[in-house]
Amino acid sequence: MGRLDNKVAIVTGGAGGMGASHVRRFVQEGAKVVIADLAEDPGNALASELGGQAAYMKLDVSDAASWENLVKETEEKFGPINILVNNAGISIPGNTQETPFEEYQKTIKINQDGVFLGMQYVYPSMKKANGGSIINISSSAGINSSPNTSAYTASKFAVRGMTKAAALDFAPDNIRVNSVHPGLIQTPMAEDEETKKVMDALKENVPLKRLATPEEVTNLVLFLASDEASYCNASEFIIDGGMLAQL
Repeated sequence: MGRLDNKVAIVTGGAGGMGASHVRRFVQEGAKVVIADLAEDPGNALASELGGQAAYMKLDVSDAASWENLVKETEEKFGPINILVNNAGISIPGNTQETPFEEYQKTIKINQDGVFLGMQYVYPSMKKANGGSIINISSSAGINSSPNTSAYTASKFAVRGMTKAAALDFAPDNIRVNSVHPGLIQTPMAEDEETKKVMDALKENVPLKRLATPEEVTNLVLFLASDEASYCNASEFIIDGGMLAQL
Protein backbone atom coordinates (compact mmCIF):
# COMPACT_ATOMS: atom_id res chain seq x y z
CA MET A 1 0.00 0.00 0.00
CA GLY A 2 1.46 3.34 -1.09
CA ARG A 3 1.39 6.60 0.81
CA LEU A 4 -0.33 8.33 -2.13
CA ASP A 5 -2.70 5.61 -3.31
CA ASN A 6 -5.66 6.95 -5.31
CA LYS A 7 -4.20 10.49 -5.37
CA VAL A 8 -3.85 12.61 -8.52
CA ALA A 9 -0.82 14.89 -8.58
CA ILE A 10 0.66 17.60 -10.79
CA VAL A 11 4.38 18.35 -10.58
CA THR A 12 5.51 21.44 -12.49
CA GLY A 13 9.02 21.36 -13.87
CA GLY A 14 8.60 17.61 -13.54
CA ALA A 15 10.64 16.53 -16.56
CA GLY A 16 14.04 16.81 -14.89
CA GLY A 17 16.08 17.55 -11.79
CA MET A 18 14.25 17.78 -8.49
CA GLY A 19 10.87 17.63 -10.25
CA ALA A 20 11.62 14.27 -11.87
CA SER A 21 12.65 12.92 -8.49
CA HIS A 22 9.28 13.95 -7.05
CA VAL A 23 7.43 12.40 -10.00
CA ARG A 24 9.21 9.04 -9.71
CA ARG A 25 8.61 8.77 -5.98
CA PHE A 26 4.97 9.80 -6.22
CA VAL A 27 4.35 7.06 -8.80
CA GLN A 28 6.13 4.54 -6.55
CA GLU A 29 3.80 5.57 -3.74
CA GLY A 30 0.67 4.96 -5.81
CA ALA A 31 -0.21 8.37 -7.24
CA LYS A 32 -1.22 9.17 -10.80
CA VAL A 33 1.10 11.98 -11.81
CA VAL A 34 1.07 14.65 -14.49
CA ILE A 35 4.55 15.74 -15.54
CA ALA A 36 3.93 19.41 -16.34
CA ASP A 37 6.80 21.03 -18.21
CA LEU A 38 7.83 22.83 -21.38
CA ALA A 39 10.53 20.21 -22.03
CA GLU A 40 8.61 17.80 -24.26
CA ASP A 41 11.27 15.16 -25.04
CA PRO A 42 12.42 14.48 -21.46
CA GLY A 43 8.84 14.81 -20.23
CA ASN A 44 7.58 12.18 -22.65
CA ALA A 45 10.59 9.95 -21.93
CA LEU A 46 9.91 10.04 -18.20
CA ALA A 47 6.22 9.29 -18.75
CA SER A 48 7.13 6.30 -20.95
CA GLU A 49 9.55 5.06 -18.30
CA LEU A 50 6.88 5.20 -15.57
CA GLY A 51 3.98 3.70 -17.52
CA GLY A 52 0.27 4.36 -17.20
CA GLN A 53 0.47 6.11 -13.83
CA ALA A 54 2.27 9.10 -15.37
CA ALA A 55 1.50 11.40 -18.27
CA TYR A 56 3.41 14.31 -19.76
CA MET A 57 1.45 17.50 -20.43
CA LYS A 58 2.95 20.69 -21.80
CA LEU A 59 2.73 23.67 -19.44
CA ASP A 60 3.97 27.24 -19.46
CA VAL A 61 3.60 28.06 -15.77
CA SER A 62 3.50 31.80 -16.48
CA ASP A 63 0.47 31.54 -18.81
CA ALA A 64 -3.07 31.39 -17.42
CA ALA A 65 -4.53 29.67 -20.49
CA SER A 66 -1.87 26.98 -20.27
CA TRP A 67 -2.85 26.28 -16.65
CA GLU A 68 -6.54 26.18 -17.52
CA ASN A 69 -5.87 23.62 -20.24
CA LEU A 70 -3.61 21.54 -17.97
CA VAL A 71 -6.23 21.24 -15.23
CA LYS A 72 -8.89 20.27 -17.78
CA GLU A 73 -6.67 17.60 -19.36
CA THR A 74 -5.61 16.25 -15.97
CA GLU A 75 -9.21 15.83 -14.84
CA GLU A 76 -10.13 14.15 -18.12
CA LYS A 77 -7.28 11.66 -17.82
CA PHE A 78 -7.00 10.99 -14.09
CA GLY A 79 -9.83 12.81 -12.28
CA PRO A 80 -9.89 15.69 -9.76
CA ILE A 81 -6.53 16.87 -8.48
CA ASN A 82 -5.37 16.10 -4.93
CA ILE A 83 -1.76 17.31 -5.01
CA LEU A 84 0.07 20.19 -6.67
CA VAL A 85 3.83 20.62 -6.42
CA ASN A 86 4.79 24.05 -7.73
CA ASN A 87 8.36 23.08 -8.49
CA ALA A 88 9.17 24.89 -11.75
CA GLY A 89 11.66 27.69 -11.37
CA ILE A 90 14.71 29.44 -12.76
CA SER A 91 17.75 31.12 -11.29
CA ILE A 92 19.49 33.93 -13.16
CA PRO A 93 22.37 35.28 -11.05
CA GLY A 94 22.66 39.05 -10.80
CA ASN A 95 22.94 41.83 -8.28
CA THR A 96 20.47 44.65 -7.73
CA GLN A 97 22.72 47.23 -9.38
CA GLU A 98 23.16 45.45 -12.70
CA THR A 99 20.34 42.94 -13.25
CA PRO A 100 18.49 43.87 -16.45
CA PHE A 101 14.82 44.51 -15.73
CA GLU A 102 13.87 41.98 -18.42
CA GLU A 103 15.75 39.25 -16.52
CA TYR A 104 14.11 40.32 -13.26
CA GLN A 105 10.67 40.15 -14.88
CA LYS A 106 11.40 36.73 -16.39
CA THR A 107 12.36 35.36 -12.97
CA ILE A 108 9.25 36.80 -11.32
CA LYS A 109 7.02 35.55 -14.13
CA ILE A 110 8.14 31.94 -13.72
CA ASN A 111 9.01 31.65 -10.03
CA GLN A 112 6.27 33.85 -8.56
CA ASP A 113 3.45 34.28 -11.09
CA GLY A 114 3.65 30.58 -11.97
CA VAL A 115 3.01 29.59 -8.36
CA PHE A 116 0.09 32.01 -8.03
CA LEU A 117 -1.55 30.76 -11.22
CA GLY A 118 -1.03 27.15 -10.25
CA MET A 119 -2.77 27.59 -6.91
CA GLN A 120 -5.60 29.59 -8.45
CA TYR A 121 -6.36 27.18 -11.29
CA VAL A 122 -5.99 23.96 -9.30
CA TYR A 123 -8.20 25.18 -6.44
CA PRO A 124 -11.60 24.35 -8.02
CA SER A 125 -10.44 20.83 -8.86
CA MET A 126 -9.15 20.23 -5.33
CA LYS A 127 -12.44 21.53 -3.96
CA LYS A 128 -14.22 18.90 -6.05
CA ALA A 129 -11.86 16.31 -4.56
CA ASN A 130 -12.88 17.43 -1.05
CA GLY A 131 -9.41 18.64 -0.20
CA GLY A 132 -5.80 18.49 -1.19
CA SER A 133 -2.23 19.51 -0.59
CA ILE A 134 -0.25 22.22 -2.38
CA ILE A 135 3.50 22.26 -1.92
CA ASN A 136 5.26 25.39 -3.15
CA ILE A 137 8.99 24.98 -3.67
CA SER A 138 10.62 28.15 -2.44
CA SER A 139 14.27 28.20 -1.32
CA SER A 140 16.52 29.02 1.57
CA ALA A 141 16.72 32.30 -0.37
CA GLY A 142 13.07 32.75 0.60
CA ILE A 143 14.18 32.96 4.25
CA ASN A 144 17.49 34.81 3.90
CA SER A 145 19.45 36.07 0.92
CA SER A 146 22.97 35.86 -0.45
CA PRO A 147 24.87 38.17 -2.80
CA ASN A 148 24.16 38.14 -6.54
CA THR A 149 20.62 36.71 -6.25
CA SER A 150 18.42 39.80 -6.35
CA ALA A 151 15.58 38.62 -8.62
CA TYR A 152 15.70 35.03 -7.36
CA THR A 153 15.50 36.13 -3.72
CA ALA A 154 12.58 38.46 -4.49
CA SER A 155 10.65 35.65 -6.17
CA LYS A 156 11.30 33.10 -3.42
CA PHE A 157 10.33 35.47 -0.61
CA ALA A 158 7.10 36.06 -2.55
CA VAL A 159 6.40 32.33 -2.74
CA ARG A 160 6.79 32.11 1.02
CA GLY A 161 4.25 34.89 1.56
CA MET A 162 1.77 33.68 -1.06
CA THR A 163 1.83 30.24 0.55
CA LYS A 164 0.63 31.64 3.87
CA ALA A 165 -2.09 33.76 2.24
CA ALA A 166 -3.39 30.86 0.14
CA ALA A 167 -3.30 28.49 3.12
CA LEU A 168 -5.68 30.79 4.99
CA ASP A 169 -7.90 31.25 1.93
CA PHE A 170 -8.10 27.53 1.12
CA ALA A 171 -8.33 26.07 4.64
CA PRO A 172 -12.16 26.06 4.76
CA ASP A 173 -12.07 23.65 1.80
CA ASN A 174 -9.59 21.29 3.48
CA ILE A 175 -6.79 22.32 1.12
CA ARG A 176 -3.41 22.62 2.83
CA VAL A 177 -0.66 24.88 1.46
CA ASN A 178 2.95 24.70 2.64
CA SER A 179 6.31 25.88 1.35
CA VAL A 180 9.56 23.93 1.12
CA HIS A 181 12.85 25.80 1.36
CA PRO A 182 15.76 23.77 -0.02
CA GLY A 183 19.31 24.93 0.44
CA LEU A 184 22.01 23.74 -1.92
CA ILE A 185 20.69 20.90 -4.09
CA GLN A 186 22.60 18.95 -6.70
CA THR A 187 20.41 19.58 -9.75
CA PRO A 188 21.17 20.50 -13.39
CA MET A 189 20.33 24.13 -12.52
CA ALA A 190 23.25 24.05 -10.09
CA GLU A 191 25.64 23.14 -12.93
CA ASP A 192 25.19 26.48 -14.72
CA GLU A 193 28.64 28.11 -14.69
CA GLU A 194 27.69 31.25 -12.78
CA THR A 195 25.32 29.44 -10.42
CA LYS A 196 27.97 26.80 -9.72
CA LYS A 197 30.40 29.50 -8.58
CA VAL A 198 27.84 30.78 -6.08
CA MET A 199 26.96 27.24 -4.93
CA ASP A 200 30.60 26.20 -4.44
CA ALA A 201 31.26 29.25 -2.32
CA LEU A 202 28.13 28.74 -0.24
CA LYS A 203 28.75 25.02 0.27
CA GLU A 204 31.50 25.80 2.77
CA ASN A 205 28.86 27.43 4.99
CA VAL A 206 26.78 24.25 5.24
CA PRO A 207 27.40 22.39 8.50
CA LEU A 208 27.03 19.06 6.66
CA LYS A 209 29.59 20.28 4.06
CA ARG A 210 27.71 18.95 1.05
CA LEU A 211 24.86 19.57 -1.33
CA ALA A 212 21.60 17.66 -0.83
CA THR A 213 20.39 15.11 -3.34
CA PRO A 214 17.03 15.69 -5.03
CA GLU A 215 15.77 12.52 -3.33
CA GLU A 216 16.33 14.06 0.10
CA VAL A 217 14.03 16.93 -0.82
CA THR A 218 11.55 14.48 -2.31
CA ASN A 219 11.23 12.72 1.06
CA LEU A 220 9.98 15.95 2.59
CA VAL A 221 7.69 16.79 -0.34
CA LEU A 222 6.20 13.29 -0.18
CA PHE A 223 5.40 13.72 3.51
CA LEU A 224 3.62 17.03 2.87
CA ALA A 225 1.68 15.55 -0.05
CA SER A 226 0.49 12.61 2.02
CA ASP A 227 -2.25 12.38 4.63
CA GLU A 228 0.50 12.00 7.24
CA ALA A 229 0.85 15.80 7.08
CA SER A 230 -2.87 16.41 7.61
CA TYR A 231 -2.29 19.13 10.25
CA CYS A 232 0.61 20.86 8.50
CA ASN A 233 -0.62 24.10 6.96
CA ALA A 234 0.76 27.57 6.17
CA SER A 235 4.20 26.45 7.30
CA GLU A 236 7.78 26.67 6.05
CA PHE A 237 9.82 23.51 5.88
CA ILE A 238 13.55 24.17 5.62
CA ILE A 239 15.88 21.51 4.24
CA ASP A 240 19.33 23.08 4.05
CA GLY A 241 21.76 20.99 6.08
CA GLY A 242 21.68 23.56 8.88
CA MET A 243 22.98 26.48 6.82
CA LEU A 244 20.41 29.06 7.91
CA ALA A 245 20.94 28.26 11.59
CA GLN A 246 24.32 29.99 11.38
CA LEU A 247 23.06 33.29 9.96
